[in-house]
Amino acid sequence: MITQPDHVPERLALLPASAAGAFLTDQLLRAEQVHGGIDLAKVVEPLPEDDSRWSVEPIRSLVEDAMFEFRDDRARADAWLAPRLHATLRLTRREAADKRLWTHLALGVAPDYVAWRHLSEPTTTKPERRISTERFQGSADRQCFSRLWWAAELFRNGSDYGPVEVACGAQELIHMLRQDLIDHRPTAQAFVRLVQSGRITASREIVGLTIAINAAGATLIHDALAPDVPRDPTRLRDWIAEAESAPPVSRHMLPEGPDEEPVPERSVAVLVEHFTDLFETAPIRGR
Repeated sequence: MITQPDHVPERLALLPASAAGAFLTDQLLRAEQVHGGIDLAKVVEPLPEDDSRWSVEPIRSLVEDAMFEFRDDRARADAWLAPRLHATLRLTRREAADKRLWTHLALGVAPDYVAWRHLSEPTTTKPERRISTERFQGSADRQCFSRLWWAAELFRNGSDYGPVEVACGAQELIHMLRQDLIDHRPTAQAFVRLVQSGRITASREIVGLTIAINAAGATLIHDALAPDVPRDPTRLRDWIAEAESAPPVSRHMLPEGPDEEPVPERSVAVLVEHFTDLFETAPIRGR
């Protein structure tokens, strides 16, 4: 298994896909040899020097703790790391939408974590263990770190990261990041409640319910059925501004996110009931 590069940068930067390709070698994707780091540092685009958010050390510390704590069960690291990564790397959604940031984090800062978490297990048809390139520079629901940050962003309930732990414990919920419906906060919380209560337990059940919800969406607008409260952007800006003085996130207790209004409980309850009804008739393999 590879280790971190010899040269780990002190600050995050932007790494374009056109420059990243040269470092996604076959040896790296087999987790046999990592790049040295010096050459990669020459092709990145720097971020503002006066912003403390771009410090690498807190993120390196988090991933190293995750690899140690969950060395016997890698998948469990997602639920632990997602809220802590989000609370450590305080971004606007526009900043988080820049794939170049996540590519640099995965390839320049923590390729050892990517290998540890996403090196495939050998199978009869694919005996060679490999890391998919999309774990370094893929879509939001596939890239190693962006999938965790966006899961925390879309499944947190105001400042409460508790729902994020539930969502990241069910891998199919993370895959829902590609669905527009999950950007509706009551919908996200309703899915978490259904998983948490045990009403839906398997990945195929989540997929089947998602298909049913999308089909029903042609005649039903969730915003009208389960309205959300208006979000105050100043609260997010204040939370981001506090990053410079914020202490490291706790390893044993969940951090607190932006001090935003939680989702209206009535809206969540309405959607839980509605989704439960849809689930009863949803076409689900094996049922």
